[in-house]
Amino acid sequence: MHQPLVAISTDVRQFDNYTWHAVPQQYIEAALSGAGVFPLLVPSFGDRLDFDELLSSVDGVMVTGSKSNVHPSLYGGDASEANGPYDPARDSTTLPLIRKAIERGVPLLAICRGIQELNVALGGTLGTEIQEREGSLDHRAPVSDNQDERFAIHQTISIKPGSCLAGVFGASDIKVNSLHRQGIDRLGSKLQVEAVAGDGTVEAVSVKDARAFAVGVQWHPEYWVKSDNNSAKIFRAFGDAVRLHAAAKAGARAAAE
Repeated sequence: MHQPLVAISTDVRQFDNYTWHAVPQQYIEAALSGAGVFPLLVPSFGDRLDFDELLSSVDGVMVTGSKSNVHPSLYGGDASEANGPYDPARDSTTLPLIRKAIERGVPLLAICRGIQELNVALGGTLGTEIQEREGSLDHRAPVSDNQDERFAIHQTISIKPGSCLAGVFGASDIKVNSLHRQGIDRLGSKLQVEAVAGDGTVEAVSVKDARAFAVGVQWHPEYWVKSDNNSAKIFRAFGDAVRLHAAAKAGARAAAE
């Protein structure tokens, strides 16, 4: 089966006396088995990378979740230690990659930290410790050493009628495993809300007038992609968009020969 290439963001982490550019396996597995694509990890070297060359070679971009947060200096927020941890090398890579992917019409799926990066990349801001806002739900993961408990599907979100995700899920309300302490505050100018939680927290966005699939979700569909139908649907939709983009590129090349 043909597997078009999809660029996947990486975190910069320190362990075993080495600096690693890494991503949790769940994201790679979901890209491979859920979207049916070939996951290609992109090191976080910022402007040392030729993003145009990369985007000419791949047919999709996936921006993953992470324990780190977008550095507040990028959106005028409070850069205190309490709002960390931070990964500036990742920020310097994902934000320009997101903007370039949208500009070039390369399909994009942004998950958890990814939706926050998407919002900041397009001029939006983030709110920190959103569970402390008046009337807000506590969106953080439960305290547990069991990952299945931490990533349990428990929260109902409402999908905007007529939106991109309404077409993906075919339902107005779905349950997801949203777990985060930061969220979108001011929406980026090129974004539109796709889904919200019961307290109004933005749980999904899409890029207005995008040339291809360009969606960010605050929850973690990668975790249950093999057992939860809604988690699988978002990756199938992304994979279909990636294959459509790959076919269009192949057609353009054939026409030019």
